[in-house]
Amino acid sequence: MELELSTLLLLMLAALAAGFIDSIAGGGGLITVPALLATGMPPALALGTNKLQSCFGSLTATLYFWRQGLIRIRSLWPHIICTFCGSALGTLLVQHLDPTLLSKLLPFLLIGFSLYFLLSPRISNDDTAQRLSPMAFAFLIGTSVGFYDGFFGPGTGSFFAIAFVALAGFGLAKATAHTKLLNFTSNIASLLFFALGGHVLWTAGLAMAVGQYLGARVGSRMVVSHGVKLIRPLLVGISLVISLRLIWQHYF
Repeated sequence: MELELSTLLLLMLAALAAGFIDSIAGGGGLITVPALLATGMPPALALGTNKLQSCFGSLTATLYFWRQGLIRIRSLWPHIICTFCGSALGTLLVQHLDPTLLSKLLPFLLIGFSLYFLLSPRISNDDTAQRLSPMAFAFLIGTSVGFYDGFFGPGTGSFFAIAFVALAGFGLAKATAHTKLLNFTSNIASLLFFALGGHVLWTAGLAMAVGQYLGARVGSRMVVSHGVKLIRPLLVGISLVISLRLIWQHYF
């Protein structure tokens, strides 16, 4: 499948906006997946191509947060391994199963998470007491959310962020930084298995990667400089937008 230059430029602009949003609150797929489907791509090809461009945005954000000292990768290998395995399994299954049931339940989970972020006094930039050990967090959260990202995807950043805040005791800026690392892990695992299945349009994905890189750079800087004042409303807003879109799609 070949796309015209004008179409590639529009996809690049969509990826720029998505990269900015993704680096702060997640949910950039709400922009890029419909944009890719609008070109006439089959759904599997659109999802695989979306994972390719998403890898560049999540990697850019991860590297920036790591340089700012918000991520210590050496202590996160269990999280990375569990997330990778979960995402790989989810990607393999989604190529054979129908994710409709999950997509019908998801908006109500995201609305609950939005209310938690909006109302909970625990949400700040300060760390609090952790409720799960690092190994338990890696196995339970890394595997399950990684699986979800490979199988379906929307709202993955919200799931990781809420888990880091509520269960690992992270402040919101630190939680966002670690979310980007595990997002990148799940993206690269999913991309690998979509590519093996022949479901990636490399020209479109690489063109969008340029936009993702630029958007993620700007968004990551804003997370560090503005912290919870910026992340909290965007997380709530993006989660609610995803929820309303899915409710409209599946119930109306």
